[in-house]
Amino acid sequence: MVHLSKIYTRTGDDGTTGLGDGERVPKHHLRIDAYGTVDETSSAIGVALTQGLSERMTDTLVQVQNDLFDVGADLCVPGDGSDADEQRLRVGAAYVERLERWIDEANTELTPLNSFILPGGEPGAAWLHLARTVCRRAERLVQGLSARDDEAGRVNPEVLRYLNRLSDLLFVLARAANDNGQLDVLWRPGGTPDQ
Repeated sequence: MVHLSKIYTRTGDDGTTGLGDGERVPKHHLRIDAYGTVDETSSAIGVALTQGLSERMTDTLVQVQNDLFDVGADLCVPGDGSDADEQRLRVGAAYVERLERWIDEANTELTPLNSFILPGGEPGAAWLHLARTVCRRAERLVQGLSARDDEAGRVNPEVLRYLNRLSDLLFVLARAANDNGQLDVLWRPGGTPDQ
């Protein structure tokens, strides 16, 4: 359990922050940007949760927010999850499998897609679309971090899989929040009116 008795520490006043392993890095470091964007994803989900989503969807999204804290904890300590003696919290394959199960369950109730859709519709759906795009940005940042050839770029590959699958889940849940796709806003190529 985490116990926080004091919120400000003054240790970041010089423009640095501490990673989970104690190393201090600039606040603009790609790793900080990556897990900060994971936090943004959770915040957008938090706003979606205020929009009267179904109980089932709410339960799923609250679990996702908890998962995203685990993803942030994983990312704040460089490592690829392969060290046998590592006692750090790491995202595992079960996280991704759970997302895939939720995607499959929600997708069975959706109307088939005959067009790309625009973010919008019901307020909860619009916020879930925003969360999806923030999640995609987090995925790009984590991918950029993992492409580095140094120790600072070590990333657990399950984090990338998780973020990739989470954006899919958020897309499906946004459609579910739009009356299972009935209220989706369809893309009209070239702005042509509906036929």
